[in-house]
Amino acid sequence: MHVLLVYPRFPDTFWSFRHALRFISKRASLPPLGLITVASMLPDDWELKLVDMNVTNLRRRHLEWADYALISAMMVQRDSAEEVIERCHAHGVRTVAGGPLFTSLPEEFPQVDHLVLGEGEVTIKPFLEDLRTGNPKRVYEAERFPELAETPPPRWDLLNLKHYSDMSVQYSRGCPYDCEFCDITTLFGHRPRTKSAEQIVAELDGLHEVGWRGGVFFVDDNFIGNKRKLKQEILPALADWRVGKRGFRFHTEVSINLADDPELMDMMVEAGFDTVFVGIETPDEDALKECNKFQNQGRDLVASVKTLQRAGLQVQGGFIVGFDSDTPGIFQRQIEFIQRSGIVTAMVGLLQVLPGTKLHTRMADEGRLLNEASGNNTDASLNFLPKMDPEVLRRGYRNLVQQLYSPKVYYERVRTFLREYKKPQVIQRKLGWNYIAAFFRSIWVLGVVGSERFEYWKLLLWTLFRRPSLFVDAVTLAIYGYHFRKVSLRMT
Repeated sequence: MHVLLVYPRFPDTFWSFRHALRFISKRASLPPLGLITVASMLPDDWELKLVDMNVTNLRRRHLEWADYALISAMMVQRDSAEEVIERCHAHGVRTVAGGPLFTSLPEEFPQVDHLVLGEGEVTIKPFLEDLRTGNPKRVYEAERFPELAETPPPRWDLLNLKHYSDMSVQYSRGCPYDCEFCDITTLFGHRPRTKSAEQIVAELDGLHEVGWRGGVFFVDDNFIGNKRKLKQEILPALADWRVGKRGFRFHTEVSINLADDPELMDMMVEAGFDTVFVGIETPDEDALKECNKFQNQGRDLVASVKTLQRAGLQVQGGFIVGFDSDTPGIFQRQIEFIQRSGIVTAMVGLLQVLPGTKLHTRMADEGRLLNEASGNNTDASLNFLPKMDPEVLRRGYRNLVQQLYSPKVYYERVRTFLREYKKPQVIQRKLGWNYIAAFFRSIWVLGVVGSERFEYWKLLLWTLFRRPSLFVDAVTLAIYGYHFRKVSLRMT
């Protein structure tokens, strides 16, 4: 059996980092972890080929070789996924689809031959058994959330590592919180299910054996969902594993209450974490109550962010505008909050109503749902009727994003962050020739021909005199800013 594993292309968004990756000669931030994990669940006698369309093209020869195409995608990859399915059918290749996009919207893909929905640990096996006996069903749905002890290590050997800036692993699934707009609990449940320390170490050993020596993203939606296990098992094991492993550093997603636990912050830094993404959403208390983001309520969010930064964790933040309680004043409030917090990588999006969420149910009941969400965090369209005038909301959002990433405002925010950040001593960034080349590219692109050249040189000189140990971080963030500006200026 010849099986093609296909990961559709992402559009150009803030999260793609596409324009920044060119500076280090990389094509994508992260590999398709779901597909290479599913690959480990397939029969040993199947011949597998992976086509990640974010690093290479899906070619005619791939389709002529394949008997089946296994496609996994997120909501934002929908357009590319539809194109892949159409091309497969044109070449007589049967399609098997799974992942968040197809699990959330199975009825939208009647052209797919087999939908294997939910978590693969549950649905892959019965599909394979039926396929073996010659009677596969069209739809397989998961009836339970599996324990992650059932999850095999990913097939790192299917990847061309040189194309990626970071690798990814998964420690847990599920989130204990219940934010109205979030579909994570629909897909993975409330109870955090976790892997053992032995599993995580084995996966990292596999990465080390295939030659990886860089960043690793723990893709968990809330890494600290089970704090006790982290403190007692996982973080001590990670700290021990990193001894002698130069170049490895970790980043992940957490809730803001990490700032309330100094021991956990210190243990994460000691284990090798230097960056966390936090869903802050909004500085407005009414909006936080509206969306049931209770973990963010009643606290000084700026102070919490600075606590994380001073502990050695760069904070990347997710923000949303378009809540029912938002007024036109929210745009300036978001800018002021983000600037004061020093969150350099501030991902601001219009509220999107995702399928399977409580927000989706409420909007449908209120007759305010227009269409399904795109999943694109730079999409200025609306899939629901907001309380604010839609044109005011769209215009305010565009202005907010473009102002946040204008050179003067952005570089000012970088300096605010660098003043607070306490760089972890345990983090040893391996600077290969591609990073040295990136610095010289930045001199030309940002420092000579770029409209931001004055701010660029001002930042580098400020860093050399004030925080010289953070010079590499300053250059990296300057390059990030180039990407964010390119994306924001295309928003119309």
